[in-house]
Amino acid sequence: MEEPDSSRPSPRARVILADDHKMVAEAIARILKTDYDVVDIVGSAGDLLRTAAETPADLILTDIGMPDMDGIAALKALRAGGVQAPVIFLTMHSEPGVVDSALKAGASGYVLKSAAAEELLRAMAEVRRGGLFVSPSLLRHVLGRTDIPKLTERQREVLNLLAQGLRSKEIAYRLDLSVRTVEAHRQILMQILAVRNGIELVRRAEELGLVSLRS
Repeated sequence: MEEPDSSRPSPRARVILADDHKMVAEAIARILKTDYDVVDIVGSAGDLLRTAAETPADLILTDIGMPDMDGIAALKALRAGGVQAPVIFLTMHSEPGVVDSALKAGASGYVLKSAAAEELLRAMAEVRRGGLFVSPSLLRHVLGRTDIPKLTERQREVLNLLAQGLRSKEIAYRLDLSVRTVEAHRQILMQILAVRNGIELVRRAEELGLVSLRS
């Protein structure tokens, strides 16, 4: 038997894209073309169901609001019809109830259309690895408010300045604290958020909606 050639590139993931706004769908397809094969673009839930049943795909990227059937109902219909490709919703809907319904229906990803293209690509990569991805701005709801740590006002000030990239000495000067006090706050924050270093601290804080890294 011939040994597999590890130098060959792995097959590109095949994606079905569903959005009833043609220009939006075409713009998304342009974002994906470098890393994915968009095998079909459809404009309705009915077309999505037919295409997914006939065309093998590794991922399905779909809007929720479509004219004939909402995307969540379409996901349920896909599963009932035996289509098991992971589904990522790319939508404007940020309402907690809609997010809940999508995840309970079996969505593997939920990304807001207002997010940067990099976030969509990160979501698709995570789902391809078998994970779940939800836009960071929605995680506060998804994780449950009881999971959001209660921070003191001073801890929030230190955390926000850390997220801005300031060093302990700069934060100490800004807040009129000693460097040792800032370092103590940093260590406590790392314990509260269960992380091991400053990079993980800022990333976790953003995921929980405690800070925003957007300029």
